[in-house]
Amino acid sequence: MNNKANRAFIIFIVILSLVTGVLGGVGGVALVLSSGTIQRLVGINSNGNVNLPSSQKVENVMVKEDSSTVDAVNKVSPAVVSVIFTKDVQVINPFSFGFGSGGLSQPQTQVQKQQGGGSGFVITSDGYIATNRHVAEIDGAKYSVITQDGKKYDAKVVALDPAFDFAVLKIEAKNLPVVDFGDSDNLDIGQKLIAIGNALGEFQNTVTVGVLSGKQRSIQAGDSSGTSSSTENLEGLLQTDAAINEGNSGGPLVNLKGQVIGVNVATAAKGQSEGIGFAIPINYLKPAVDSIKKSGKIIRPYLGIRYATVDQKIAAIKGIEADKGVIVLGNSDIGQSGVVKDSPADKAGIKEGDVILKINNDDLGQGNSLVNVLSKYHPGDEVTLQVLRDGKKQDIKVKLGEMGS
Repeated sequence: MNNKANRAFIIFIVILSLVTGVLGGVGGVALVLSSGTIQRLVGINSNGNVNLPSSQKVENVMVKEDSSTVDAVNKVSPAVVSVIFTKDVQVINPFSFGFGSGGLSQPQTQVQKQQGGGSGFVITSDGYIATNRHVAEIDGAKYSVITQDGKKYDAKVVALDPAFDFAVLKIEAKNLPVVDFGDSDNLDIGQKLIAIGNALGEFQNTVTVGVLSGKQRSIQAGDSSGTSSSTENLEGLLQTDAAINEGNSGGPLVNLKGQVIGVNVATAAKGQSEGIGFAIPINYLKPAVDSIKKSGKIIRPYLGIRYATVDQKIAAIKGIEADKGVIVLGNSDIGQSGVVKDSPADKAGIKEGDVILKINNDDLGQGNSLVNVLSKYHPGDEVTLQVLRDGKKQDIKVKLGEMGS
C-alpha cells in the first residue's frame, strides 16, 4: 500500500473513533436519564434531586437517643418514691379574742396540719429510701412514703448525713425495686441527663430531660418550704438544665444507662434564672449508702477543723502566697477555735492559720472541697496533709476519726 493510501486509511480510523465516542457519550447520558435503577444507585430521585444520606443518619441517632431515654426512665421509675411529711402546728385563732367581765380574754389556739413533700429512691429491697436531709430533718414531723404502684407506708428517719444534704428513711417492705448507681466522676459536659421526682409535691414521678451543664458548682441553698430559715453551703455539685422543681428534692438524676449519678438538691431562685438545677454527685454519697447497709447508720470520717476556702480575696487579706487550699480559721467573736479540741487535727498538731493544700494527692480549693475529698476515706484511715505554715510547706500525717450522724 502506497503512502497516499496509508494516510487515507489513518484519517478514516480517526474519524470513525470520534463518531463512535460521541455516540457512546449520548447513549450513556440517555441510559442514566432513563434508568431508575442507576438513578437510585447514584442518589438521584425521580424529581432529579440528590438524596443526602445524612438526614437518615440524623433521624436514626435521634430515634436511638429517644429510645435510650425511655428505657432509662422505665428502668428507674419503679424505684422512685414520693416522700410526704405532716406536722401539727399550734396557731392562734384570730376570732377567739373577746371582752368579758375581767377584760380582754386570752386568745385560743388551734391545731393545724402542715404538710409538704419531696422525693426519694429505693436503695435496698427491704425498704431503705434515699432523700435530701432538708426533707427529712423537720422537727416533730411524721413521714410517709408512696411508691410508684400507689402503696403508702409509714416511714422513719434512720440517718441524717452530717457532711451532705442527704438522708435515709426506712419503710417496712420487701422485694422493692432498687436503683443502680453510676459513676459521677465519669461525666461529660453536654451529656443527656434525666431528673425524676414528685414535682411541686403533687405530680408523682415527673420526668424532665436536659444535659449536664457544669460540674463542681458551689451554691448557698435555703429551704423554700418555709419550715426552716437556715441556709447551707453546698459544694461540688452537678449543674443541669433538666427542670428541678420544688418537690423534686431527693429524687434521682439519671444517665441514659438508667443509673443514678446524682441526687437532686436545689434549683436557682425563681425569677432570677431558668434551667439551672443542682444535684449532689452520687460518688460523694456511696460511702454513706455502704455504711447504712452495713451498720444502719451513716459514718463519715472526721478531721476536726473549722475553715474557709482560700480564694484571691482571702489570700490577700491573710497575706498568703497560695490561692488554693483551705485555711484553718475560727471565730474569735464567739470563742470558736479553728481546731476542735482533742480532734484528730488537734492531736496531729494542726494550728490556727495553717493552710491545708492537699490531702494525699488531692488538691484542695474551689471546686474540690475538704468535705468532698474526705468523703473518699473512712474513719481510722491515715492521710497525709500538705500544710503551708509561715510560708513553708510541710507534711503532717493524721488518723481520721468518726463523725457522728
